[in-house]
Amino acid sequence: MKPVPPSIDSVSFSCPHCGAHSDQFWFELGANETKDHKPPLRFGLAEFGQWNKVKNTKSEGSIETFMNLAMRTDSGEVFFLDLDVDKSIYCRESVHNLFLSKCYSCERLSVWVDKKIVYPKLIVEGELPNEDLPTDIKRDYNEARSILDASPRGAAALLRLSIQKLCEHLGETERNLNDSIASLVRKGLDDRIQRALDIVRVIGNEAVHPGQIDLRDDSATAARLFELVNLIADSMISKPKRIQEMYGLIPDEKKRAIEERDKKKFTEK
Repeated sequence: MKPVPPSIDSVSFSCPHCGAHSDQFWFELGANETKDHKPPLRFGLAEFGQWNKVKNTKSEGSIETFMNLAMRTDSGEVFFLDLDVDKSIYCRESVHNLFLSKCYSCERLSVWVDKKIVYPKLIVEGELPNEDLPTDIKRDYNEARSILDASPRGAAALLRLSIQKLCEHLGETERNLNDSIASLVRKGLDDRIQRALDIVRVIGNEAVHPGQIDLRDDSATAARLFELVNLIADSMISKPKRIQEMYGLIPDEKKRAIEERDKKKFTEK
């Protein structure tokens, strides 16, 4: 099952913490002013050390609870704090455009500002490259994967370069990628593969030049280009390779008979 991207409009998706496709519980937030407008109280390991010196209780359970709290705080985790406090405390201000979602599976929280997750940080990567891609093309492809999250535009541009190199690998000598695709079409390229090539070509080109497609904040669109490059490679490299491997299993005399048949068919035309 393919991961379902997190969305502010969904009640279930792939959790950014545990990866499970799980129901999500949503929370709106309220805010209280801190006492005397001082910075908010924080309870990390440093604060735990001070508390442990002056505490009146010797309960091992309390020590373990507060140590766990301090470690989670220092890790940067966002979580609900439930230490038997009064849950009916009145919140003086409601907080708009800031939300929490809680995964039913792992019970961890995600923080949303507007429509985007700000915690945990989502690392978006394209799918792994087709193993039959030439090494230098695979290198560009993997570089695009490594920067997809930080720069969708850069990833799209590298994928455009990948299909340009792929055309060269297939024997096309045109310097212009559009001309190379046109040449492949004249040689009988499948219409669907031609469209896939043109999608990567156009979006990759628009990514680095002023145009109507803006990928600066659109990693989802850029991620789909990886699928198309692999589809192109499968059709133009992998499938012919597998067919040739199977053809190699045919006895030589049968191959010669096939070649004679094809020669005869060609001369009759």
